Amino acid sequence: MKNKQILKIGITGGIGSGKTTVSKVFSVLGIPIYYADDRAKWLMENKTEVIEGISSLFGKEAYTSGKLNRSFISSKAFHNPALLEQLNAIVHPAVGKDYAEWHSSQTNVPYTLKEAALLFEAGSYKDLDKTILVLSPENLRIRRIIKRDPFRTQEDIKAILERQMKDEEKQKLADFYILNDEVHLVIPQVVKIHGELS
Repeated sequence: MKNKQILKIGITGGIGSGKTTVSKVFSVLGIPIYYADDRAKWLMENKTEVIEGISSLFGKEAYTSGKLNRSFISSKAFHNPALLEQLNAIVHPAVGKDYAEWHSSQTNVPYTLKEAALLFEAGSYKDLDKTILVLSPENLRIRRIIKRDPFRTQEDIKAILERQMKDEEKQKLADFYILNDEVHLVIPQVVKIHGELS
């Protein structure tokens, strides 16, 4: 396997689609997973140039005792598309570099999986060999989000869903999709894709 190139595969899905759960099935099959959103949070608190970029963009309130002031950043960037774009311009390239380093350190696997919420929106799918989209009906996604994030109201969730790229658009860009709708079994779908990629 040394000479064989390890493929870069992305996995994504809208909020509440269950992409993390599906990713865990791949990890049981021995596939290393890079959780881009978790790494972004880590980089925002540990990578000097990211911290400096965010601090210069949002001011000294961006961090409190070394921790990112998430509620402050959200309140500023959430309703300001230009500011959000500037924030993404700091974070996304840092995540891309971090992922590339992580991927190149992997050995003896046919592919790695990059799990990211905004794979298509951020354009990072263009650097990958293939992409997998996790699909779930909206009513089921709302139920899952309410259960997982009891602090979110139904209006909050609807607003998030409105802002995300529609599944129909994502399907045009994805190479594979997995139905996580509590009707179709997920494991056989994962095993089938795994077989095609291995």
